[in-house]
Amino acid sequence: MTTSESSDIPLVNIGITDIREAHRLSEQQAWPHRPEDWQFLLETSQAIGAVCDGKLVGTAVLTPYGDAAAVCNMIIVDQAFRGLGLGRRLVERLLTTAGSRECRLVATLSGLPLYEKLGFVATGQIWQHQGVVKAMHTTAKVVDATATADLADVIALDTAALGLDRTALMTKLIEEKPFVLVRDEHGLRGFASCRCFGRGVILGPIVARDDESFRTLLEASIARHQGRFLRVDLTDAASTGIALVKEAGLVGVGGGIAMTRPGSQRPSSAAGACVYALASQAFC
Repeated sequence: MTTSESSDIPLVNIGITDIREAHRLSEQQAWPHRPEDWQFLLETSQAIGAVCDGKLVGTAVLTPYGDAAAVCNMIIVDQAFRGLGLGRRLVERLLTTAGSRECRLVATLSGLPLYEKLGFVATGQIWQHQGVVKAMHTTAKVVDATATADLADVIALDTAALGLDRTALMTKLIEEKPFVLVRDEHGLRGFASCRCFGRGVILGPIVARDDESFRTLLEASIARHQGRFLRVDLTDAASTGIALVKEAGLVGVGGGIAMTRPGSQRPSSAAGACVYALASQAFC
């Protein structure tokens, strides 16, 4: 197929069997995702691929959060097929699949103009820090969560922070690796998740009711990974943790722009908690 016929490149549903080709595309972008990271994402998402002459030349993934919202992610076009409008077609297909849901994403600077044309509006900044964790002393007191005893409280706090139903994601994350929690006499004050991702470990999400609980979770989680490569994607709310992150040896390497496209379905209003670090830029 020639590039002049690019508008005829079919868009098809893709899944677990397409991970090898999808991983090739993310490597082409110099993104850190392993095949295992693609699998983790696809197990909770719907994915679209662009296929030319039997080769996957584009991907786009939609992760639904209940009936009110969804996240668009892993929007990639093969370098040889860029400038032909294929990226726009992939995003438009995601928006059609999302239906009446509000859609969110984390944009790169290069993708920003397209998303703005499609109705997305910037809502904040994401600050990516990563590196090998230095030795550090901590007095932060946290407890380890279990899926059986703590999942309901984790989901309730996550919903309070975002107004979204991320039950499927929270369940999968806590089964992957236990969260750490901050509790007091009033109940759950915050939680943090760490799991293998990319070059090492990703810390997130971190959700808490206040800055003090956030800093406790951040310090305790970082301290558990001394000598390992750790990444954290902080939101604008996490300014009180920047010094700690840098002290631990993590350096800023950019990030992205958080964006939202309103839908006719409106998520519940966030109340009483805040997201300080993302599960990943793909999951928002």
